[in-house]
Amino acid sequence: MFAGKTILTGVKPTGTPHLGNYLGAIKPAIELGKKAVAQGGCHYMFIADYHAINAEKDPAVLNQKMREIACIYLAGGLNPKESVFYRQSDIPEIPEITTILYAYTPKGFMNKAHAYKACVDKNREAGKPDDDGINMGLYTYPTLMAADILAYDSDIVPVGKDQVQHVEIARDIAGAINAHYHKELLRLPEYYIDEHVAVVPGVDGRKMSKSYGNVIPLFEDDKAIKKAIFSIKTDSRPMEEPKDPEEILVYEIYKSIATAAQLQEMGDGLRQGKLGYGHIKNMLLDAVVNEVGAAREKYNYYMNHYDEVEAMLAEGAQKARPAAQQTLKRLKDAVFGR
Repeated sequence: MFAGKTILTGVKPTGTPHLGNYLGAIKPAIELGKKAVAQGGCHYMFIADYHAINAEKDPAVLNQKMREIACIYLAGGLNPKESVFYRQSDIPEIPEITTILYAYTPKGFMNKAHAYKACVDKNREAGKPDDDGINMGLYTYPTLMAADILAYDSDIVPVGKDQVQHVEIARDIAGAINAHYHKELLRLPEYYIDEHVAVVPGVDGRKMSKSYGNVIPLFEDDKAIKKAIFSIKTDSRPMEEPKDPEEILVYEIYKSIATAAQLQEMGDGLRQGKLGYGHIKNMLLDAVVNEVGAAREKYNYYMNHYDEVEAMLAEGAQKARPAAQQTLKRLKDAVFGR
């Protein structure tokens, strides 16, 4: 389905990713990009720093988050020679395209946007005015995202189920503009949801999330990873007692990272009373360290040689700009009758 298609993926620098982010978002995005390129398509991968400033106003913190996310994707296998890897803020055409899109974006779209509605609901629960603490960047977030998507004639935008609305809004805006000018100025994108992407449980059984404080760190040392894994909740049943693997949290986390043979081994050991909780936690530890070990070395290298990363991002922006420039020109020519 990706043959000859343009795929666009954006990532917001929100902080140091954990194992759940890596297995559920970072690794699948990299693999999808490779698949698209292998089928003759094009893969744009950008760091959404304009989106990030809606919540993060400290330049030093924002810069650190951007460094971390860039290095993590490179360490995870993103190849900037194949994928077009760039920073959103390095493409000056994006804000211009956004400004034009505003004129064709109904305010009602913004009122219904999930991020905005979530903030309003949170304010109401706290007894605050609906728009308390909500800036225009957050309110108009979907229009900027539409510009990110439409600038590159994106065919497919991989998203989670909670982000489908953003692609639908981009389609609606593009459709309105095309209908108004009676020509296809903007390509209508499709969303893509990978149903097989792992949703990794945290050490307490809830979805792994920094806000829950239940994460397994990604690129910290083995000692920190072991501490997190050995904090996973278990009961007091002895090793000899047969157990249903599906009821064991360690096994559930192991599913997201183990091979079929490894998973079978742990499952059989639990069912037969041959593996205790200490054993299976060590099996999980080995699998995690094996998965992230090489990437951790690359991550540390890039963090210590960030000038190389800057050069890659600059080169990516040079590759990305021509497509955005062409889209902006088409829009200006139509809008201003040039």
